[in-house]
Amino acid sequence: MALTGIDLAILGVYAVALVAIAYFVSREKAGHSKDTEDYFLAGRSLPWWSIGASLIAANISAEQIIGQSGQGYAVGLAIAAYEWQAAIVLLIVAKFFLPIFLERGVYTMPQFLDQRYGGGVKTLMSVYWIVLYTAVNLTTVLWLGGLAVTSLTGLPVFAAMACLAGFAALYSLYGGLKAVALTDIIQVVILIVGGAAITWIALDLVGGDAGAAGGLARLGRELPGHFSMILAPDHPSYGDLPGVWTLLGGLWVLHFSYWGFNQYIIQRALAAESLPEAQKGLAFAAALKLFIPLIVVIPGIAAVMLVQDGVLGAATLDPAACAVPGDTSTCGRADRTYGELMTLAPPGLRGLVFAALVAAVVSSLASMMNSISTIFTMDVYRAAVPDRPQTHYVGVGRITAFVAMAAALVLAQPFIGGFESGFQTVQEYTGFIAPGVVAIFLMGFFWSRATTLGAYGALLGSVGFSVAFKLAAPDLPFVIRIWFVFLACLAMGGALSFASRQRDGNLPVALGGIEFGTRAAFNLAAAFVTLALIAIYVVYW
Repeated sequence: MALTGIDLAILGVYAVALVAIAYFVSREKAGHSKDTEDYFLAGRSLPWWSIGASLIAANISAEQIIGQSGQGYAVGLAIAAYEWQAAIVLLIVAKFFLPIFLERGVYTMPQFLDQRYGGGVKTLMSVYWIVLYTAVNLTTVLWLGGLAVTSLTGLPVFAAMACLAGFAALYSLYGGLKAVALTDIIQVVILIVGGAAITWIALDLVGGDAGAAGGLARLGRELPGHFSMILAPDHPSYGDLPGVWTLLGGLWVLHFSYWGFNQYIIQRALAAESLPEAQKGLAFAAALKLFIPLIVVIPGIAAVMLVQDGVLGAATLDPAACAVPGDTSTCGRADRTYGELMTLAPPGLRGLVFAALVAAVVSSLASMMNSISTIFTMDVYRAAVPDRPQTHYVGVGRITAFVAMAAALVLAQPFIGGFESGFQTVQEYTGFIAPGVVAIFLMGFFWSRATTLGAYGALLGSVGFSVAFKLAAPDLPFVIRIWFVFLACLAMGGALSFASRQRDGNLPVALGGIEFGTRAAFNLAAAFVTLALIAIYVVYW
């Protein structure tokens, strides 16, 4: 086992403190029981700093830390497009989407669709999101987190996943979103400190006597191909990150689907105490997004040099070096990069880094569990079983969260274990429905003529067009495919809307009374983020 006694002590203190704080912040006053707003939306009382920190904690999970570190090893800085472009999307969501959601007072994304298009569209999307979060998102986070824990502890992967799932359930099932969001502040601090430590250690080993700064300079000199944001068409990973199309194509569709209409992300903003607080929270998250590649992608690039220097074993990360050719179950997986880097940390610091990884994994697991329970309880169960006490629905939410986690634990290895990159697998699966999701929300917001039939056409067309493009043009990069499918979904939704009438009671969004203006603090943060991103792309184009 790579963990020493002091490492285990640090991990134990972190775990006990997190659970204790979660129960403390989510306790109720004497005589008051949690209602659905308390449990699912933290009583609509979250301040901006909690919203921003919780957004990052929910997002930066094993999928990012393990997956993007592995892609940093295999591809380089180009994978950071997922982080840096997200910062711009967060600002757009804060300015143009949040005012609509908060004006409508919705708990969930399906609830908005119910108001705009009717119960059928709501039910269709509720089922989709529950299946996606359980069978894809939860399983991916569990699998990638389990791989990293296995690298450091020697536990079997299933046992490692079970420990992570149990820990997430332990502190989130009782307190709901409030427990998740407020403890995420601790999670983010540990995540950033631990991630920065890994980056420093990796660069310091690469630099030798020149230190971490010298290590970064050496990477730039000897691995220039790993520091290009725009890949050439002949690059092996062009199919995942197709050059300039990462700026012009479907990556934006994925971002808007994830950051704008994804329940387990946007739920934090819906729980804000006010619209300005929600907008400041998203701007804070956008600023934090600028720094995430430094702690997840740069270590992966450094691992390339560490393998060349013999510090890390090639068989661990390079499929060609496996003892049994083609057997990537225990070796030759880029997704093992971060776990192997963690073993380089000295005792004590290794415990902190391990706690950071656990923090990233369990915060995302807890967020997804809460969102699954919110959608099922508020959009599916309550519609079928109305007029029950609030405590009844809270109980259903807890049971749902537990069942979803148990199902994901069973499905994780069969669903995700056979794929080369867990991170790219999630993007590929999500890309089949994301174009339709973005299309129906944008039409629902800004086009009063959009109808229920148009929404069905865009959603079902998203899957149909995606399958057709994949079969007809299997070599077409999926980022480009998603863009074409998105345009086709808009065309389908528009054509069917013109051919049908909107149902009574499902009214267009009245934008006239919604305030889209933003305050000075948000505007300054938005300007800073935008200028920083322009500079990054100019330097690393």
